[in-house]
Amino acid sequence: MSNLTLYNQISDLPNDLKKEVEDFVAFLKARATKPKKVKQRKFGYAKGFFKISSDFDESLEDFKEYMYS
Repeated sequence: MSNLTLYNQISDLPNDLKKEVEDFVAFLKARATKPKKVKQRKFGYAKGFFKISSDFDESLEDFKEYMYS
């Protein structure tokens, strides 16, 4: 629907209905600009989600020749 078509339809309404349309437009604008509520993060929420191998800190075989003993 074009803006002109919408304007013509609103113009044909009685004044009390125009007021309702105005209130509804204000409601839609307020709802569109209201910030979204961000959920509070909980400490430890992802515990157990990631697995690290037991040899994570060990040297890689590919770099043995570059490392000092």
